Amino acid sequence: MYGTIIKRVPKPANSLRELAQRLVTEGPRKKEKTTRRVRVLFDDVCLADSTSAYHVWEHDYYPYYYFPTSDLKVDCVKREPIGDDNAVSFATYEGPTTSTNTALMFTKGELKGLTRFDFDEMDAWFEEDQPIYQHPKDPYKRIDILPSTRKITVKVQDVVVAESSMNMFLFETMLRPRYYLPQTAVDWQYVKPSQKTTVCPYKGVAEYYDLVVDGNEIKDAVWWYRHPTRESALIEGMICFYNEKVDLYVDGEKEQS
Repeated sequence: MYGTIIKRVPKPANSLRELAQRLVTEGPRKKEKTTRRVRVLFDDVCLADSTSAYHVWEHDYYPYYYFPTSDLKVDCVKREPIGDDNAVSFATYEGPTTSTNTALMFTKGELKGLTRFDFDEMDAWFEEDQPIYQHPKDPYKRIDILPSTRKITVKVQDVVVAESSMNMFLFETMLRPRYYLPQTAVDWQYVKPSQKTTVCPYKGVAEYYDLVVDGNEIKDAVWWYRHPTRESALIEGMICFYNEKVDLYVDGEKEQS
């Protein structure tokens, strides 16, 4: 109903308590209002629907969404103050089949009037009508995917496991480039399925493989996106090797790990 939903265990209460107290006393790194329509769903119920949400940077890496408490679509049945000044509380919502008690409601400080839902515990998040995964995208970061005929060679212990001159180079702000190769460029005798998956808000759900060369296994060294997000559609079905785990050559020049 909501596309790919990956449920995770919510953060421990102590971790959220520490976060809430730090945000009250120190404030966030920064916050910025967004005009995007943002919605969050839990237990088949829309908890909040807002065109006045905020990007809030709790740390330096990426933002979270905070909603004006007035834009909540449900009532929280219980509030548990955190600290003695009642500046922030845990809020509990009881849905049709399950409940969550990890929402943070701020009544004082820089985040006064805002509510934070734990991203991982919710069923689905939307920007406008587009699902978002893992965490909100940083409006100051971007991905560029460019076709390239520069030759990519991937070796493990001097064994060539992939080689191609028909690639997609993925450049993501502040991160090293990643090189996506056609499946036909890979020597699949060295590639074994892994159970690992990860989620990226910019690219989608990645599935992983292990490399096994001469009896030596390198865990989760290869990944691909079966159904990437629309903005990363150019890498659909292509294979990427973890630069840091293999010997990777670009036009014959070895990359530094």
